[in-house]
Amino acid sequence: MHGTDPRYLRYVALGDSQTEGLGDGDDIVGLRGWADRLAEHLAQHSPDLQYANLAVRGRLAGQVHAEQLAPALALRPDLATVVAGVNDLLRPRFDADEVAGHLEAMFAALTAQGARVATVTFPDVARITPLARPLTSRVTALNDRIRHAARRHGVTVAETGHHPVVTDARLWTLDRLHAGPLGHQRIAAAIAHALALPDSDDSWTHPLPPETSSPGGWRAVPGELRWVAAFLGPWLGRRLRGRSSGDGRTAKRPRLLPVQALADTGPRGSTGPDD
Repeated sequence: MHGTDPRYLRYVALGDSQTEGLGDGDDIVGLRGWADRLAEHLAQHSPDLQYANLAVRGRLAGQVHAEQLAPALALRPDLATVVAGVNDLLRPRFDADEVAGHLEAMFAALTAQGARVATVTFPDVARITPLARPLTSRVTALNDRIRHAARRHGVTVAETGHHPVVTDARLWTLDRLHAGPLGHQRIAAAIAHALALPDSDDSWTHPLPPETSSPGGWRAVPGELRWVAAFLGPWLGRRLRGRSSGDGRTAKRPRLLPVQALADTGPRGSTGPDD
């Protein structure tokens, strides 16, 4: 257990759908997500904490940089999280150096202003979705660059990509692109642990109880085909039409507000699955 929290007063989250909270709640009742959960953890020890979440689903790392960095700096956070790049990984054209360059620019600007910054590495998506095996090398390349950029700017990294539990299907929604409530809980706990917050430990790395049964080998093929029809096909269709689930959407929590106001956060804009 850790106990070195400097009692943050202003926490700002930058990112895409995972930081917005997709998979943890919905657009009708409202989204929670790991950033909300981390803010709640922080507020247990810093009752005066104010929290803003600038993340918007579907955003590429360059869009997060262009659209969210300046508003984040204007809020003068003493803690910021920057998590982006998964939407880039899924694009036909992917440049790990370009994506990491956008992340590093945000790391540099936020730390130069005095903020403590945290980020994550990403799990191998092929261990969640076997059809995504060609993306493994992309994930490895991006994670390596995130680590190097973080070291250059003193950014805290939660190494979620290192632990097998992170790819347990029970932590993910049916689309296998977004964490479910348990997954968001684990991400929040991972970042809290990396930041050495009070009441944090490595329990987020522990495996879930064994499943009674799960299909394997050829018996898993029908499930893979259903996933392609229900999720991958529509995602590719949006890409071909030049559309994103984030079109027309804005940040759910653009201003710093007390954490007890989280329940007042409501849905905005259109609905639909993320990229």
